[in-house]
Amino acid sequence: MAMIKKLSVWIAFLLVMLALPQFSDSILSVSIYNQMAIAIIFALSYNMLLGQGGMLSFGHAVYFGLGGFLAVHTLIMMEFETVYFSIIWIPLVGGLFGLLAAIFIGSFSTHKAGTVFAMISLGIGELIAASSLIFVGFFGGEAGVSGDRTFGPPLFGVEFFQDVEIYYVAAVWVFIATVFMYLFTQTPAGRMANAVRDNPERAEFIGYSARRVRFISFCASGLFAGIAGGLFALNYEFITEENLNAATSGRVLLMAYIGGLGYFIGPILGAVILTLMNSLLSNYSDLWMLYLGIMFLLTVLFLPRGFAGFIMMHQVAWLKGSLKNLALPYLITCIPAILFLVGAIGMLEMSHSEDAIFHFLGMELDTSSTITWLAAIIFTLGSLFATSKSLPQLRDAWEEANTIPEVVKEDES
Repeated sequence: MAMIKKLSVWIAFLLVMLALPQFSDSILSVSIYNQMAIAIIFALSYNMLLGQGGMLSFGHAVYFGLGGFLAVHTLIMMEFETVYFSIIWIPLVGGLFGLLAAIFIGSFSTHKAGTVFAMISLGIGELIAASSLIFVGFFGGEAGVSGDRTFGPPLFGVEFFQDVEIYYVAAVWVFIATVFMYLFTQTPAGRMANAVRDNPERAEFIGYSARRVRFISFCASGLFAGIAGGLFALNYEFITEENLNAATSGRVLLMAYIGGLGYFIGPILGAVILTLMNSLLSNYSDLWMLYLGIMFLLTVLFLPRGFAGFIMMHQVAWLKGSLKNLALPYLITCIPAILFLVGAIGMLEMSHSEDAIFHFLGMELDTSSTITWLAAIIFTLGSLFATSKSLPQLRDAWEEANTIPEVVKEDES
């Protein structure tokens, strides 16, 4: 029965991925779907390092970028008919190059852990990023390298001219990569990665090499990061130095942390959230990076286990059947909290606006008027006060919903 439930979840996941373009097949929607697919694999590969293996890396974009560069060069070779195979295998080409890079770098970096490993990864990342501007023959310098996916042979009549066709390729690779990354967590190597993360000395004591376990996880992570890089190259048909620098490494760290480190579904949530912020919110506000930073800060302070951890916190209430008792307290707290966010965002946008009249949520706000600013401040502070007053009620309801009643056994003697 448990196996059937797991299988049904995976089948549902695949069906949802394949059905997404049917709900919205616009160019923008398909582009966002492609970005999500790439981000999901990339974030899950990073979770193999930090969430499961405890290896904080500041250079994970190296394997993503190197896999993407080799994928683009493969597209170029297909253009000149040096190689000839379907472009659906391009992500695998990127994955193999990411694996080779991980084997080489991991051979010496996984000897260390903790802060030392993090500094090594940062140094490697900066070294490769700088090299990409020096070795122009392979990396293309600041302009990067571009290819053309349309020179590959058609597959069942599909020539991959349109983005939606690439999406279905990406959806299949997301499913394959996600399944194998999940299966890795169930292997002895994946289980021991958790043990080495929590207590490497105890793992060594029972006969496992902490360094070898870290190396296996490191190589597997590099493989899947390279697959994500190959998908990126296949989708955009070009790649630059920006795809392997520290900014990209920091972005995947945000995805994994905001989504929830240690939870398999966490990086998926983080990838979806950051992709939507990058693709949609950036179209409406120039301050979207500020909002991303604030969200990361609030996650660290109040949701250290990420959004997935927050969802899992309700497991006891779900099993107990008392989850419905939290609906009203959540509603009472969320309404003023949302109003506070609206007021705070409105003041930030007004302070950033260069126009005298700022349009916000259907309202015309005069940024030069003192009355407008006073009204915004009073509204925001009032919402914050209402939120703080509702928190004790929510806290009491939470404790009641998650309290497991003690079973008192009568003494029959």
